[in-house]
Amino acid sequence: MRLGIFAKTFPGQDPDAVLRAVREAGFAAAQYNMACSGLPAMPDAISPDTARAVADAAQAHEVRIAAVSGTYNMVHPDPAVRAEGLRRLEVIAGACKRIGTDLVTLCTGTRDPDDQWRHHPDNATPEAWSDMRGEMEKALAIAEAHDIRLGIEPELANVVDSARRARQLIDELASPRLVVVLDPANLFEQATLEEQRQTVAKAIDLLADRIAMGHAKDRTADGSFVAAGRGVLNYPHYIGCLKRAGFDGDLVTHGLSADEAPRAARFLRELLA
Repeated sequence: MRLGIFAKTFPGQDPDAVLRAVREAGFAAAQYNMACSGLPAMPDAISPDTARAVADAAQAHEVRIAAVSGTYNMVHPDPAVRAEGLRRLEVIAGACKRIGTDLVTLCTGTRDPDDQWRHHPDNATPEAWSDMRGEMEKALAIAEAHDIRLGIEPELANVVDSARRARQLIDELASPRLVVVLDPANLFEQATLEEQRQTVAKAIDLLADRIAMGHAKDRTADGSFVAAGRGVLNYPHYIGCLKRAGFDGDLVTHGLSADEAPRAARFLRELLA
C-alpha cells in the first residue's frame, strides 16, 4: 500500500507547492482537488496547461495522483443542480489523462438541498435510489467515454450509506468502472470496539473485489472526526483486513490539518510496516 493524503490538506493554489508539501510531509500519493490549482473544486473548464501542471508537479516531487475529486450531490432535489454537477464531472473526467490518474471520486448524494454531506430522511426512499442510480448511469457513460473509473464512498449521510448499499449499486449497474473508496470511519458514528470491528470486517469482505482506495481518518468516542490515530478506530484491525483482502492500492488520509500530517504519516507507515 502507498500512503497518500488529500492534497487540499495543504494551503495554496499552485500544484507544485502543494505536491511538494505532500512529499515533505511523508506521503507518496495524493487525492487531488482542483482547488489546489486555483480553480473551483468542480470547475467550469480545465485547460490542458492546467492539467499538465499537476502532472508535471507530481512527477517532479514523486507523488502519485491517486484520484481527483469530482463530488457533487447526485440526488439533489433540483434536477437542474444535478445536471450542472454532471456537466462539471465530465470536465474533470476529460482532464484525468493529462493529470495522470484514471480515478474520480464521487458523492452518492443526499436529499438535503444545502449540504451534500448532511443526512436527510428521504435518502432511504425508493425515489432517491432511483434518482441516484439514474445519475450514476449517466456518470458511468462519461467514465466509459474518457476511460476512467468512478469511486463511490459509503457514507452515513448519503444514499449509499453502507457497504451493503454499495454492493447493491455495484451489482445492479454491473459496470467494472464503478469502484469503491472505503473509509471505515464513515461506516459508524458510535460503536463498541467489537461492533466496529465487525462492521469494518464485513464491509471489506463484501466489497473486496471493488476497493480502489482506502481512506484513513478517525472518530472520537462521541462520534466526532479526528486525524487517523487520534480516535477510537482500531487501525491495526482495519489495515489487517485490507491486507487479507489483497488490497495493495493507495491509503489516503484526510480530516486533519497540515501540521498534523507528518505525525499521521508516521502512524500509518508504522502500521503498514
